[in-house]
This record gives sequence, structure tokens and C-alpha cells, in this order.
Amino acid sequence: MRTTEQQLVLVNVSTKWWTIVRPYVAIARPDHWVKNVFVLPGIVVALSFDRSILATPWVVSLLAVSLVASSNYVLNEILDAPFDVRHPIKCLRPIPSGQVSIPIAYIEWIVLMLAGIALGLTISHWFTFTLAALWIMGCVYNVPPLRTKDVPYLDVLTEAINNPLRMLAGWFLTRTAAAPPLSLLISYWMVGCYFMAIKRFAELQDINDRDRSAAYRKSFAFYTPERLLTSVIFYGCCAMLFFGTFLMRYRLELVLSFPMIAIVMAVYLSMAFKRDGAAQNPEKLYKEPLLMASVMACTVVMTVLLFVDVPLLYRAFTPTLMHH
Repeated sequence: MRTTEQQLVLVNVSTKWWTIVRPYVAIARPDHWVKNVFVLPGIVVALSFDRSILATPWVVSLLAVSLVASSNYVLNEILDAPFDVRHPIKCLRPIPSGQVSIPIAYIEWIVLMLAGIALGLTISHWFTFTLAALWIMGCVYNVPPLRTKDVPYLDVLTEAINNPLRMLAGWFLTRTAAAPPLSLLISYWMVGCYFMAIKRFAELQDINDRDRSAAYRKSFAFYTPERLLTSVIFYGCCAMLFFGTFLMRYRLELVLSFPMIAIVMAVYLSMAFKRDGAAQNPEKLYKEPLLMASVMACTVVMTVLLFVDVPLLYRAFTPTLMHH
């Protein structure tokens, strides 16, 4: 009997403990760690440039990036709480609903950053500098008086810069001596802007109330569906322009991947018109079978093209004189 009672006590204690801790885990958004898949292209491209290098332990590196990203998420949750209470769904988050102590949340913000930086130091200084930049951009995006999150267009540009920073993290964890191509980093940045602008469009469409949307996100006082879709086209064009610049100089074979990239971008755009869809909730992207299939196919094609030479392409794209 005592054993049964002791087991019940332990269950009750563990349940109560998890009830207290769970909101603090939630604001770190471990379900968003899937975004750190954007680190992997940096690793793959670095290996295609220098096939003699060996990547350092991925688990430690990805954990370091994830901890710094979670630090940014915690800060975002703290500073967005006054606005989230005006959102029909986000008002249920741990901080707006009163489940989290703000002072403890600030401690969590700093501890997660320090843990990520400490792990980064075991990889390399350049990798650690990249993590520090990722954390600083989180502050620029969230903290007044800068708080670029509230500034139209600058909100998308500063949030999406996490994309090239993640790519740099992947690049530097390989410890290659080669410098990362600037054209590829800019392309990666613009792809991130493309995704972020679509997310803004989906959020604006979902709320469908100008006053309410402006109360939730200040930049929505300026944004309209037309302005956001125009920016989506701009970011998409810039992304492909700089990707084309990269492949023409470094890896012409990647031109064969353009149709697959276009399919991924088209499928993602189509999701912006779904109410409460994955476009505005990136952690749900894995539930979109068509998107996942196109992303996987595109990833396989691009990875193969990074390592397999196609000499015929170089002859086809080399200017020649016509014989009369």
C-alpha cells in the first residue's frame, strides 16, 4: 500500500513540476528548431567547395544554434505579450495568459544565450561570432527603441537575415578555410524575405480586420495585401538573381535545379491563401505533404548537382560565333 501511495505522490509531484516548467519550455519554442535545417546547406556547399574537410560534430553545433534561437524566441515572447493579447490565437500563449513569471523569463533568455555561446566556443571562433550575430539581430528585431519588427519592410529584412546567419553557422562549423560566397548569402537572405513576406500576407489575410491587425502588429497599419504581394515578387526575383550570379561563377550545374526551386516557391505561395495555414505557422510546415515532397525532391537534385559535373552545360552556355 505504501508503495502505491508513494507512486501516486511521485506522479502528482512530477505532474505539478511539469505544469510549472512547461510554459517556460513552450516560450523557448523547441518545436521551431526545425528551422535550423537552414544550417545544413551551409555545410553541404562548404563540403562541395572543399571535399577534404570534415564537418565537426553536427549535434553540438545544431544544439548551439538552437539554444541561441530559443533565447531570441523567449525575448520575442516577452516583448510581444502586450500585442499578442489582441490576437485571436496568440493570446493563449504562456505569457499573455499569465502562466510565466517575466523576471524568470528574462533569466531564461540570458541562460539560453550563454549556453549556446559556450557550446559555440567548442567549435570555432567564427562559428561563435555567427551565433553572437544571430542573438544580436534578435535584439535589434525585438527591443525598443530599434525594434525593427514594427517598421514596414525592415521587419522582413531583419527577421530574414537569420537565414544567411544560419547558413554561415553551417559553413563555419566545417572549419573550411574558404570564404563563403557573398552572392549565395544574399540569395539565401532574399529567400528568407520571400518566406517572411508570405507569412505577413497570410497573417494579415487571416485577421481580416485593419484596426485589429494594426493593434497586433504595428507594421500592419501600413501593409496591405497588395503591398505585401508586391514585396513577395521583389524578394523572389532578387533571390533568383543572386542565386543565378552564384551558380554562373561557382557551380553552373545548379541551373538544372531552377524548375524544382520554382515549384517549391509556387507551392509555398499557394499556402498563404489558407486560413490559419502553415505559411504563418512554420512549425506546421511538415504537415504539408506537397510542400515536403517538393522540398525533398529539390534538396536531392541540388545536392547531387553540387557534386556531379555536367561538362555539356559549360559548352552550351559558352558564347560561340555563328558560321556564315
